[in-house]
Amino acid sequence: MLPTVLTEKLLQEVNLKATTSGGKGGQNVNKVATRVELFFDVVNSVALSEEQKAIVSSKLQNRISGEGVLRITSSEGRTQGVNRDEAKLKFIELIQKALEPKKPRKQTGPSAKSIADRLKKKKLHSEKKSNRSSRLEIPD
Repeated sequence: MLPTVLTEKLLQEVNLKATTSGGKGGQNVNKVATRVELFFDVVNSVALSEEQKAIVSSKLQNRISGEGVLRITSSEGRTQGVNRDEAKLKFIELIQKALEPKKPRKQTGPSAKSIADRLKKKKLHSEKKSNRSSRLEIPD
């Protein structure tokens, strides 16, 4: 969870732009700007440290433009206010998830079933080989 101070600083650096939504929806879609686009300049951010900028840039590289701007859109709601809140929420969750440290993998041993399967397979393979060699022996 991001501290509220950092969250507020991040939201102050955000630029919001309202545009008309595409697709179906009739007259309302064509004349009312309800879709909200959120832009956040990761490279020039004051709220994030250099280390945090590097982490966010690497983890969200597919969502960040060549200029280092993160773009998030929201057009699910019918009003601009709902979409604005939704875009901000998506942004905070995205940054929070990116800055969350990766849990190290704990190495475990093979399961009992996998060990038993492997030994069974070895035994079958061994029997197959031994059966082949007995056929090759020529009786005196």
